[in-house]
Amino acid sequence: MGVATVGTTTKDNTAALVQTKRKKATKFETKLALFGLLFASPWILGLLMFNVYPLLASAYYSFTTYSILEPGKFVGFENYTTLFKDDVFWKSISNTLYYTFIFVPLSIVQGVALAMLLNLKIKGQGIYRTLFFIPSLVPEIATVIIWLWLLNPQFGLVNFWLDKIGISGPPWIGSEAWSKPSLILMSLWGTGQAVVIYLAGLQDVPQDYYDAAQVDGANAWQRMRTITLPLLTPVIFFNMIMGMIGALQNFVLPYTLTNGQGTPANSMMFYVMYLYTNGFAYLKMGYASAMAWILFIIVVALTAIIFATQKRWVHYQR
Repeated sequence: MGVATVGTTTKDNTAALVQTKRKKATKFETKLALFGLLFASPWILGLLMFNVYPLLASAYYSFTTYSILEPGKFVGFENYTTLFKDDVFWKSISNTLYYTFIFVPLSIVQGVALAMLLNLKIKGQGIYRTLFFIPSLVPEIATVIIWLWLLNPQFGLVNFWLDKIGISGPPWIGSEAWSKPSLILMSLWGTGQAVVIYLAGLQDVPQDYYDAAQVDGANAWQRMRTITLPLLTPVIFFNMIMGMIGALQNFVLPYTLTNGQGTPANSMMFYVMYLYTNGFAYLKMGYASAMAWILFIIVVALTAIIFATQKRWVHYQR
């Protein structure tokens, strides 16, 4: 009996000790969590104030006649139904999708090609990389000023050299047919950041693959087609998503080029420009909020489509 009592007492003491340690550990973990929340609180407050609240407010205002100066009244889906009857709204969508579906593929082709050239082991490699990256550092307003001069129909440098080889230069930005191609040309000039990402992806391709391919007799084209491009597809996938989202939100270049008018004939009226005009020029903030949510749906839909297709063409190293 004495031995049994001692054994039971020992087990009870051990259980009590374990329970005490667990309580102390729980208190310590709670303190750590509180300290973590305390140090993260500036970021959390910023997220709630500058992201979550505007998001929810925009969703609410899209169902009202809110105009910044007046609180507005609830009108249900009236803003959305009115949008679908707005010719300028459809024109802005058309312009934006035209720009997106042409600029993004061209920027990918140009970025990959430049990255491959800049990845060559040649003398002055660092200088060339710097020169191709510098345009992406130029402020967009300065870019507009430069290209307005280059594409001027009368005395622009582009038309000057076209005349030298016997080609009559187009009116560029002053023409409805050439305004969006001109904007795409300007945007392609500043793809240096994407080139840097492609260059990093190229340097991540194992050299052993190229060596093995050379031993098998593969030429440069075959190595690029079967090794370089497949292993670069994760980077292409990333830049495609980011480029698509950025293109759908194109604003500064067309707004500055046309002083917010979208001329000629609304050929430069992009979606975010029209959203901005409705919200801050016409003070139709409820209408603009509805436009913002439609843009959100478009971005989510296109992103989902790209994600759904990536299993067929994106190859990850294993």
